[in-house]
Amino acid sequence: MELSKKNDNFAFVLIIKVMTDKDTVILRNLSIGYGKKVVAKNINESIRQGELTCLLGPNGVGKSTLLRTLAGFQSKLSGDILINGKGIEEYSRAEMSQIISIVLTEKPNTQNLNAQQIVEMGRAPYTGFWNRCSKEDMEVVDNAISMVNIESLRHCMISTLSDGELQKVMIAKALAQQTPVIYLDEPTAFLDYQSKVDLMMLLSRIGRKMQKTIFLSTHDVELALQIADMIWLMDDDGTLVTGKPDELAADGHLQRFFETDTLRYDKDTGMLMVVK
Repeated sequence: MELSKKNDNFAFVLIIKVMTDKDTVILRNLSIGYGKKVVAKNINESIRQGELTCLLGPNGVGKSTLLRTLAGFQSKLSGDILINGKGIEEYSRAEMSQIISIVLTEKPNTQNLNAQQIVEMGRAPYTGFWNRCSKEDMEVVDNAISMVNIESLRHCMISTLSDGELQKVMIAKALAQQTPVIYLDEPTAFLDYQSKVDLMMLLSRIGRKMQKTIFLSTHDVELALQIADMIWLMDDDGTLVTGKPDELAADGHLQRFFETDTLRYDKDTGMLMVVK
């Protein structure tokens, strides 16, 4: 059992958390930032296996900083990040590559490969330096390509793909890596609305059926509220409020988080409405 205190800007509450086997990623008194800049501090939360967790917040709030820190790409300022009960600093780089896969917004540096070859790179933690895929590896690659529905892009050069198509390829690469934890930074950013829906539903199904821990940042608020199992609300003062979408709506957090002079949140429809 873990006791933690958190100021959510509206009430000072005592939170009692019972950690279970489902809590794949556990954050204890975590502070994140860069240099002397503290983005958020004293984070005590968990990301659960089999669930899709979405991180919401305005631009510049530190969502990417949090994702990079959780993945070990950026050093934490203080506190602990535990995966399966073990601090991430205790894992070797090779071990981490079989535990966490991450899809960032940056484009890959390699432009002279086709989509299938990029997805094959997801097998690198298992195939070694030369990345020579066995028959079994190629079955994993084919399955990842099929799951993201990019069969038609298989032999297309990366340089010819649209931003949305490239995003799907990178997600297929993460699936081919077969890690229990998947982090994604704005995975729906360049997709049309139907593709956004399809991708979010796909990630939700993967989380449930394959019992993966999936954590992503997004600006697609309404989709996240409809599809995600858990929501993390990150404000520009470093405040973090978490909960199930219906719980956050019922206790007024969503209204207080999103409403401005020009926006209203309708808890009955889950929609953001423009105030003219």
